[in-house]
Amino acid sequence: MARIVVIGAGVGGLATAARLAAGGHEVTVCERAETVGGKLGRYVHDTPTGPFHFDTGPSLLTLPQVFTDLFEATGAKLDEYLDLLPLDPIVRHVFADGGPTLDSCADPEVFATRIAAAFGDRAAADWQRLWRRAGRVWDASWRDILRRSVDSPRDLAALAWRLGDLAAIAPGRTLRGLGRRHLREPGLRMLLDRYATYTGADPRRAPAALVAVPYAELTFGGWYLRGGLGTLADALLSRCLDLGVVVQTGATVTRIDAAGGRVHGVRLAGVAAPLPADVVVANVDALTVYRDLLPDPRRLAGLADRSLAGFVLLLGVAGNSGLAHHNVFFPRDYDAEFDAVFGDPGRGVPARPAVDPTVFVTVADDPMVRPDGHEAWFVLVNAPRQGTAGSAVDWRRPGLAQAYADRILDVLAERGVDVRDRVLFREIRTPADLDTATGAPGGAIYGTAGGLLRPANRGPVAGLFLVGGSSHPGGGLPMVTLSAQIVATEIGPAA
Repeated sequence: MARIVVIGAGVGGLATAARLAAGGHEVTVCERAETVGGKLGRYVHDTPTGPFHFDTGPSLLTLPQVFTDLFEATGAKLDEYLDLLPLDPIVRHVFADGGPTLDSCADPEVFATRIAAAFGDRAAADWQRLWRRAGRVWDASWRDILRRSVDSPRDLAALAWRLGDLAAIAPGRTLRGLGRRHLREPGLRMLLDRYATYTGADPRRAPAALVAVPYAELTFGGWYLRGGLGTLADALLSRCLDLGVVVQTGATVTRIDAAGGRVHGVRLAGVAAPLPADVVVANVDALTVYRDLLPDPRRLAGLADRSLAGFVLLLGVAGNSGLAHHNVFFPRDYDAEFDAVFGDPGRGVPARPAVDPTVFVTVADDPMVRPDGHEAWFVLVNAPRQGTAGSAVDWRRPGLAQAYADRILDVLAERGVDVRDRVLFREIRTPADLDTATGAPGGAIYGTAGGLLRPANRGPVAGLFLVGGSSHPGGGLPMVTLSAQIVATEIGPAA
């Protein structure tokens, strides 16, 4: 039996802790916040008509089989803890200038029919050809990447992909390039581009292999958890406590002790004595690990990535908008949004908030999260990360957040959804707020190392492991949970 300290009680940390405790280890989780869940945050706003409940992080659960496996591996059943509701549409896509609306779903034939109704039979045939290719990429990814440790690009090259897999994955091609090769309809190209943002990346630079992301969502479905996705954090905490995990909130880890090439424990703020450990699992951003907790300039240098942050509005809205659960309102010029959000520091063009951004609106039809006759809106736009460098924006600048919130509501009105006279209240969450609340550097939603290849799960010293969205296999609830499975397997059960 090993003494294991997990730094961070996000989904990755809690899932790892539960698996390790079920394997017979002595596990302690140290979380700097007063609540667990990490980026799976929640906020409650009380009003005279009743409380509004918001998920402030993920709003969609995909690959439910990953969570079924997690709970079964720790001796429980998923449906004993969570109430999963399938969504149709998974996402409603609304295109600019009065273009058609396209509802995605988990039935490929039905979705192809909807594409044909919106854009014509030729567009539907194009999508189906792309989908066959995406299926090959998904199969190779699931078999060879997502459930195993990948420590370097050499590991990827050494995987036993068949020639057909390599042709489908198209090393060196971007997601944008893949869309332009297969899709003639601009709306479908835009729909495909959006999935690059699921990894915090620009579709013009993101690898074509990310076509596996929409394939997973539109094959295995999108799900909502009754009461909000924050209930996943409650369920994982319950599993951990039932398995004997010690969870310490308000406990900030300031350093990982690693003399002689292996870990010995961690240091906590305000505590003189170290917390001993045979193994340390870091469920914090890899940048934080290699900059602050266990400085490693060589590994830190590889994390200077351009990853998306997000600007969020939480709105209490009177009446019924008629929106779907998830809605995406696209701009006229998608490239202009990415040009703004990422900037071009090499040419002296700073990052800036997009004037005409894509707007994501989540409206859960769930009486548990809003008073009767009202809606709780989660509104998200892609945004530059918090900072003062040319590739970032100082979101703490007085007046900026309020002015940009006004602009987003104006954009929604321009796109046919004007709720400005029905907003009872609004709360703003900037990248600076996410940085402060969760320790996500710059407020990067999916970790600082956006894209396909993330930092390895095994750290540079014996007994150190990384889990979560900034490490392999990437961000998003299912990937983080698979990251926990990989780490728990690497550590193994107690002897």
